[in-house]
This record gives sequence, structure tokens and C-alpha cells, in this order.
Amino acid sequence: MSAVLAIMRAAPLTSIQDHGRLGMLRHGISASGPMDGAGFELAGVLGGGGGGGIEFTTAGLEIRLASGQCRVGFAGGDFVARLNGTRIDWPGSTAMGEGDVLAITPGPWGNYGYARFDADIDVPLVLGSRATSSRARLGGIDGRSLRVGDVVALTATRGGRPAATFARRDPESGPIRVTWGLHADLFPSALRQRFVGGGFVISSSLDRMGVRLADPEAVFADTAILSLASDAIVPGDIQILGDGTPIVLMRDHQPTGGYPRIATVISADLDRFAQLRPGTSVAFQPVTVEHAHALLRSRGT
Repeated sequence: MSAVLAIMRAAPLTSIQDHGRLGMLRHGISASGPMDGAGFELAGVLGGGGGGGIEFTTAGLEIRLASGQCRVGFAGGDFVARLNGTRIDWPGSTAMGEGDVLAITPGPWGNYGYARFDADIDVPLVLGSRATSSRARLGGIDGRSLRVGDVVALTATRGGRPAATFARRDPESGPIRVTWGLHADLFPSALRQRFVGGGFVISSSLDRMGVRLADPEAVFADTAILSLASDAIVPGDIQILGDGTPIVLMRDHQPTGGYPRIATVISADLDRFAQLRPGTSVAFQPVTVEHAHALLRSRGT
């Protein structure tokens, strides 16, 4: 082992993640993985490319290097990082030696941030992944969130890479783009138009499974479609619950659902949606599947 990290502060949703266990949905297990994939990737570039990383929320994170040495990169939403009390650039990276303390606190925007290292996080691979699934309770440390007192070991270093400086990532604005969903035709045309013109708000009921939207304009208040036969779900699906509440399903979504899905947030915008804090207004803009694919290709993914 190259280093051992001690968790000194962690919110309930703090977890070990990697790129996720793809291809398991047929067995009832969602992929999990980072809520903001781009932020996770940037933290990996800055940290040196080790496998896995720590995802944390607006409560931040505090870790102490109990032994060894490592390089850590951090990115995601906008947070404030301090090494032994001295503020350092965000996003950015730093070397840590035994006894050093990295403290991360919330900044102006974003729900999720990432710390990644120049070595692999030493936890067992479960179905080919280190990712913690909050629903299936797989991966990470005993399938649960990290908590104060946990220790996280890092395997032999990969050698790291020189420190780099990156410009702050400003939050993107504009509507969240969607494709019409499997059940869109079950909703009248006039209601679909109200959906794309509605002023929804990110509620405080959000986690890795889904984000409930407040509907102050009562777009779905009179919706008569309450339930359907269950079928497969993908990240970004927008379900309309029986009481008319819209919920956007996220990385730890359930494998199937019996509520109608009016639309799906496109992959190119799902990271951005995940970083919208409670109280933020959100509007949706429909695009074609072909356009969504083109946007994804333009990102090189």
C-alpha cells in the first residue's frame, strides 16, 4: 500500500465511486458511478489516474493522510479546498504527506465534488466495479456510504503526474435538454407543451437515486395516468408519480418502474442537472435522439 486515508468529516452521501458496473441492469442492478462524470474525470486527470475516487456533497469532506504519501486531485462543482488550513486552487491537485489534512467545504454552486488519487482505492471489485450502490448496497466499503472513522487504503502508486492548474468551471445555464420518453404520447399535447414551458424547481428531496421537482405551476396536478406495467428505466428518465410529482431518476435508480416517463434528460446534460442545487429553477427543452447522440459524440464520449 502506498497510503492510508482517515475520514475525519463526511456527509451521509459520501461514497467511493468509479465508472460504474455497466451491463448489470438486466440483473436488476443499476450502474451507479459518479453523479457528475465530467467532474470525476477531471479529478482523475489532476490526481494522476488512480482507479476509483471519493464523491462528496455540499457538506464537503475532510481527510487526513494517516500514513504514506500520495497526490490528490479534486474537481466537480465549485468547492473550497484547504491543505493544513491553507487555501489551494479549486479545481486542482496537491501532494499529501503523512499527517496532512485536506479539508473541502462548499462554494457557490454544485452538489457533488470528487477527490481522486495517483493510486487505486483498495476495495474489492464487486461485479467488476468499486462503485458504491446506495440501492443495491454493493461496492465501496460494505456497500455503504463513508463515515467518520473509516480508513481508505490506496494501492501502490502509479507515479502520479506534475501538478496542473485548471480554470474554474463555471456553471452552465439554459434549459436541460430531453428526448421525449417512452410514455410521452400518453400525455395530451397541451400538457407536453406545459411541461417544456413549465417553471420547475429542484426540491430538497434529492439523492443518488432521484431528484424530485417542485411543480409550482401545477403542470401535472390533474394527471389521470397513475401507474403502468413496470418496465426498464435508464438514468435521466423523468417519471410522473401518482400524485403528479415529477422525479428525475439518477445513477442509483431502481431497475424498473411503473409510473409513466414523459421524457429523459440526455446524457450530455445529466452531469449539469445533477449539480443543480435545491431551489434552482429548471426548464426542459426537447431535442431529437439524433441531436442527443451528436452532442454526446462532440464531447468525445
